[in-house]
Amino acid sequence: MTPNIETHPFEPFVPEGARTLMLGTFPPARHRWCMPFYYPNFQNDMWRIMGIIFFNDKTHFIIEGEKRFDQEKIEAFLRAEGIAMYDTATKVVRTKNTASDKDLDIIEETDVEAMLSRLPLCDTIITAGQLATATLCRRFGAEEPKVGEHVTVEHNGRSIRLFRMPSSSRAYPMKPEQKAEQYAKALCRQPRRKG
Repeated sequence: MTPNIETHPFEPFVPEGARTLMLGTFPPARHRWCMPFYYPNFQNDMWRIMGIIFFNDKTHFIIEGEKRFDQEKIEAFLRAEGIAMYDTATKVVRTKNTASDKDLDIIEETDVEAMLSRLPLCDTIITAGQLATATLCRRFGAEEPKVGEHVTVEHNGRSIRLFRMPSSSRAYPMKPEQKAEQYAKALCRQPRRKG
């Protein structure tokens, strides 16, 4: 049986002047989407993490009364904060019918170097999860950092901090608030405290 090769469904989101590039592995299958954009599964905590860090509100990007995220609000936020988004794989085969990284075979990796050439001000890369980190570190010949830490990689004479962040999947055993504390390190911010 011929494997079903999936091609990445989204274009890279590359706002002008972006200083941060966030890379996951690959989007979940379309039936899991609540919007046609990055981290589209409503069960994934990425947009809750961003809400905590930047707005002290994990529901900031959720459309009230609905189980979906506000894509327009997310895109405006990413442009304002200078955050580009894509993934480390452009073609994959799902070995099982899940969104889990462990069930993905990467057929074609993203040309991250070409993306960085489109992002001349980018000085920080954030990888969300182990497979994205391993893929990128292999490309750059870098040692994988521990979760919440970073290594420095070189690209065309530029030093770029490569942060490994916890997966935003609910399967990763950490509360969104704890994940936000990790992501805030890479985004040069501390999560805002209530009160």
